[in-house]
Amino acid sequence: MAVKIITAAVRGIDGFMISVEIDIERGLPCFNIVGLAEASVRESKERVRAAIINSGFEFPVARIIVNLAPADVRKDGSQFDLPIAIGILTATNQIVFTDTEEFVIMGELSLFGELKGIKGVLPITIEAIKNNINSFLLPYENANECSAVKGSKAYYFNDLKQVAGYISYRDLVPYEYSENYDCIRSNLDFEDVIGQESCKRAVEVAAAGNHNILMVGAPGSGKTMIAERIPSILPELTYEESLEVTKIYSILGKLDCSNGLIKNRPFRNPHHNTTVTSIIGGGNLMPGEVSLSHNGVLFLDEVLEFKSKVLEALRQPLEEKKIRISRLSGNVEYPANFMAVFSTNPCPCGFYKSSRPCTCSDYERKRYINKLSGPIIDRIDLFTFVNPISYNEIQSKTKNENSSCIRNRVEMARKIQKERFKNYGIHCNSEMNTRLIKKYCKLSRGCSDIMATIYNKFNLSTRAYSRILKVSRTIADLEGSKNIEKKHIVESLQYRRFLNEEII
Repeated sequence: MAVKIITAAVRGIDGFMISVEIDIERGLPCFNIVGLAEASVRESKERVRAAIINSGFEFPVARIIVNLAPADVRKDGSQFDLPIAIGILTATNQIVFTDTEEFVIMGELSLFGELKGIKGVLPITIEAIKNNINSFLLPYENANECSAVKGSKAYYFNDLKQVAGYISYRDLVPYEYSENYDCIRSNLDFEDVIGQESCKRAVEVAAAGNHNILMVGAPGSGKTMIAERIPSILPELTYEESLEVTKIYSILGKLDCSNGLIKNRPFRNPHHNTTVTSIIGGGNLMPGEVSLSHNGVLFLDEVLEFKSKVLEALRQPLEEKKIRISRLSGNVEYPANFMAVFSTNPCPCGFYKSSRPCTCSDYERKRYINKLSGPIIDRIDLFTFVNPISYNEIQSKTKNENSSCIRNRVEMARKIQKERFKNYGIHCNSEMNTRLIKKYCKLSRGCSDIMATIYNKFNLSTRAYSRILKVSRTIADLEGSKNIEKKHIVESLQYRRFLNEEII
């Protein structure tokens, strides 16, 4: 007897539907899985056999063939255990399951028949609903993740016996999507940052337009403290953005089982000893830090301490907002639309242009700064210097502006951008292409004259020129100005000064 069970797998951040076809016939006893199954899938034979027997069912002594269709796509993962077991029980008439194509079944089985959580449930759920299947039989651990998608009906279980019992009696109410979408913000607040008004203004502009920013300053001046508080001034994730972020963490198995969607913007802070693979992804075609930072912040503290290969690998995601990974096992593309926040000391000793004497020679300083190549510098929108705090500033009782006030201005600017780009598939000024820059960054004669002078005097690249216009557009949005004015251009130009020297 042949039976077809519906399940799914993940490739990249997208799910794809799979039919598990089980055929049991008389013949020499064997148990084969075909259809480009990887080792983890082939090993499921022993888990399924033991789980069926230890759950009180009979394992057939017959010729069992399991086909995973489509047969030309590689399948990996442990989520096929449960659909194979249910297919065998159905094919041997131990359970009656007539509407198999109305459910997506997934889950890993232990040798005792217990169900264990799996990775990638969220993208699988989204893909199944696209294919008009909204009922899911899955482990208890994945119930919140599955029910986070609108329209899904999650039936969750602890073991194979419970799954078989539900199929026979249909005695459970599904766990469905509920509008529980509260963002719990951290206690980190810009109110704690003393002084640094110019740097906080630069960070506000960067957050408003999702621009990349580099902070330069002596050790202990507050670069890391400011960077860690950037998520507190960013708008909340929308439902669609939250789905995108959660899909990435789902395929890596990094979701908290007690929660559904990720509601806080990611903040990733990798160590400077990290590898290229960890940053951009690629191990088993899995995403890296640039994708884990999607719709959030990627903070590289002491960026010049990172290996040159790691920094150069950031060229594509900084520009294209996505990353393509090619390996022998296949090709995948992951989103990487993050706000890059870099920080560095101005020299090896760290005290150049600070109140303490610098012990570095000009050659040492240039060699240190040149670790950041021209192409990477070109992809940074704003540069700001973080000055050491004076004693009087520390003792000052002036109340600093909190994150809530800054976030209100950032959200207003983001709303303007969202309305502006609603027909273009982008959300922020930093994502504008050449055509959109020409349309929305028109300059008056006075502004054009300033830009011409700066462009010719400092030999700007066309990419740097475009980024100045993008930042100017963001500054105008923060003020609610329809047009880019001279003051917006002038402020934007100030953010192109690296170490307070010439415009770059």
